[in-house]
Amino acid sequence: MPRKKYKKKESFFTRLMNAIITLALSGMMIYGLQCYSASSLKFAQVSDVHFLQEGSNTTFKMTAESPKLLDDAVEQINEIPNLNFVMFTGDLIDKPFEKELNAVLPHVEKLNAPWYFAFGNHDRCVGGFLTKELYLDILGSHNENMKGKNRYYSFIPRKGYRVIVLDTIITEKVTSKGYIEEEQLKWLDTELSEAKNDTVLIFMHVPIMEPFPSESHRLQNSGEIQAVIEKYKNPIAVFSGHYHAAKIIQKGNVLYVDSPALVSYPNAFRIITVTNTRKKVIFDIQMKETRVTNVQKMAKLLVFASNLYAGEAKDQSAIYEIKK
Repeated sequence: MPRKKYKKKESFFTRLMNAIITLALSGMMIYGLQCYSASSLKFAQVSDVHFLQEGSNTTFKMTAESPKLLDDAVEQINEIPNLNFVMFTGDLIDKPFEKELNAVLPHVEKLNAPWYFAFGNHDRCVGGFLTKELYLDILGSHNENMKGKNRYYSFIPRKGYRVIVLDTIITEKVTSKGYIEEEQLKWLDTELSEAKNDTVLIFMHVPIMEPFPSESHRLQNSGEIQAVIEKYKNPIAVFSGHYHAAKIIQKGNVLYVDSPALVSYPNAFRIITVTNTRKKVIFDIQMKETRVTNVQKMAKLLVFASNLYAGEAKDQSAIYEIKK
């Protein structure tokens, strides 16, 4: 009998401990899932809209269809749940006139997610009325997220991430080439130094890594900028447009993502989901094509070397990993 009583006490104690352990593990799992969810970021990148109220289609740009293409992109983006922000990486308008900027904003303001902007070479007027300063003032009057922003700036969309927006556009002369001046380059270095423990997302119009060679569109001091970025070893992704082409190049801990144009074939934008785990950062990059298929078909017929702009499968939709 004493032995049986001892067994019963032991069994009760074991059940009690099992219950406590189960509760503790459940709590840890819930906490882990919450942390995992908090470490993910989802955003859209839209580049080279080239909005024009009364445009005409050419062999390179479907500007006559630009309002329709933008409305389709906005509609698609609004259908995506849990989007943290939208970034326009330059050439939002095709002609640098205030009337065009005022005309495009009602279309952009239909976005449900917060949106931001980086300058493109078509967004500034050399020696004209629509300066970069006026452009930013107009954006700020329509968008709280752009109020008080400089032509290059940064923000933290979620803990563990830093967004850096650069201005690669030469102000004083008409050119499609890009350049980042010394003052901005030093600012970039400081920003990266402060974000050494974060996943950094850099947005700019003119790419550091060209999707194909083009002397007339090149970032003139790309080597200097690349050297500043690549001396840091945390996960960094650089998103750009300008060439109207899809290309993704990974160099160690840095991912260079050149994105297609909305106004040109393949008439697309990107949705990117970044997941920050303990040992690596995962970039799920998806290319979303316009649903205005008749415009896309026409754009493909008009453009020279359509495959060059659409890129390979790995340049369109793919998953990339960066180890910590």
